[in-house]
Formats: sequence, structure tokens, C-alpha cells
Amino acid sequence: MNILINMKSLKRVNSIGLLFPVWFGMLAACGQASIETTLERLNRESVPYISVEELSSSQGLVLLDTRSLDEYQVSHLQGAAWVGYKKFDIDKVQEAYPDKNTPIVVYCSVGVRSENIGEKLLKAGYTDVKNLYGGIFRWKNKDFLVYTPEGKATEKVHAYGRRWGRLLNNAEKIY
Repeated sequence: MNILINMKSLKRVNSIGLLFPVWFGMLAACGQASIETTLERLNRESVPYISVEELSSSQGLVLLDTRSLDEYQVSHLQGAAWVGYKKFDIDKVQEAYPDKNTPIVVYCSVGVRSENIGEKLLKAGYTDVKNLYGGIFRWKNKDFLVYTPEGKATEKVHAYGRRWGRLLNNAEKIY
């Protein structure tokens, strides 16, 4: 009897073991496969994109980090000002940047939250707003530098969450 129970348990474990790769593959397919497919699925392209390469060779742009303060404090693009997402305040942005023709680049982890903030800036009358395509994840994946609040280069990037962190592959992920 004891042997039969163990054989049944073994068959059940083997069945689960065989199904696990199929199940895992289905779960992975439901998550973000790439930054490109994520942006195609979640963004409306209502704010023009700027590539990391274009941004890296540009000067005189205002960079606005639309992530949470915790994310920003792990690392951010050099010279970026934190404006947040949930606590975004258009009045504070207008106070800091009263010229509506100021060239502004918004970014977040991959470019979804920043598109929403970019829309708010455009609605407020800003004329030159761009969304960093792929956000800080693509920036770091392309081996560009990110900085701590103290101004030191770092390999750390807040990965927002484990699901989103799969899109970040060239940094030390912080959760």
C-alpha cells in the first residue's frame, strides 16, 4: 500500500513537472516581452518620442523624472528634476519653467507614466514636450550613465516591480 501511494505521488509530480514548462511559458507570454511591445500595447503615442541616442547628444533640454520619489532617489538621469506621477503638480512645473516653449523631456521606467505627464504638460500649453522612448530602462540598457542624488554614477536602477524589472537588463535592480 505504501509503495502504491508513493507511485501515485511520483506520477502526480511527473505530470506537474511536465506541465510546468508549458504553464511558465504561458505566464511569461502574459508579461512584458520587450520595451517595444509594452509601449505599443500601453501608449497612445500622444507625446512624441525622443530616443536615448538623440537625448544623449542633445543639450539645453529640461529633464523631468515622472517616477516615484523612491525610484528617483535610487538613480536618475543627470540633471533631471523630480516631478513625480501620483504627486505631479502642474503649478510647480509652471513655476519652475514659465516659458511654455522650453524643450522638455519626460521619462519614467519605460515611458508609460511619462506619456501621461507629457499629456498634462501639452494640455497646459507647453509646446516642445517629448517622451523618452523606453525610459530609464532603455537608457541604462544602452549603457548610458545614471546618477544618485549626490551626483555619483551608479549601476543601480529602481526596477519598479519584478514584472517590469524583466525589461531592465543592464543594471543592478533595486525593488
